[in-house]
Amino acid sequence: MLVESIPNVSEGRDAATLAALVAAVRGVPGARLLDHSADAAHHRSVFTIAGAPGPVTQAVLALAAVAIARIDLRHHDGVHPRVGAIDVIPFVPLTGATMDDCVTLAREVGATLASRHDLPVYLYEAAATREERRRLEVIRRGNVEGLAARMRDPAWMPDYGPPRPHPTAGATVVGARAPLIAFNVW
Repeated sequence: MLVESIPNVSEGRDAATLAALVAAVRGVPGARLLDHSADAAHHRSVFTIAGAPGPVTQAVLALAAVAIARIDLRHHDGVHPRVGAIDVIPFVPLTGATMDDCVTLAREVGATLASRHDLPVYLYEAAATREERRRLEVIRRGNVEGLAARMRDPAWMPDYGPPRPHPTAGATVVGARAPLIAFNVW
């Protein structure tokens, strides 16, 4: 069974942090880093990781640990909306995998991130536990500051973790979705 994950990290400028993120993924046997790109204006990087579910999950958790340790959103600026240092982690089914398999992975990763890092985690797309959280742009509305304000409402408690943003890493959104082709138009 093969799955893909495409974590988006709120860092697109610091070469040392980007190298550490790449090394974290490449350090997991069985996880293949298919692509990674960084954009300074968006202050964001996207990683494409594929493999069997276990190695992909471990690579995502390793990447997240580096992002949480090295990125401080209190000093972050960029044109792309974001709620976290490790902003979004989608899982996509590939050969032999189903959307249900990816929902399970998303929920396992979300619970692990929350418990390891005291990080609020929201589930989206097919993994969402509430209909109003299916769309990523709804969760991201207002960036981390807007999400922090919504967290005061019981309807916006995170799926996992504390009901407040992490002091430096914000929150993370984890989900399961179909393949997506995205591009930015200026």
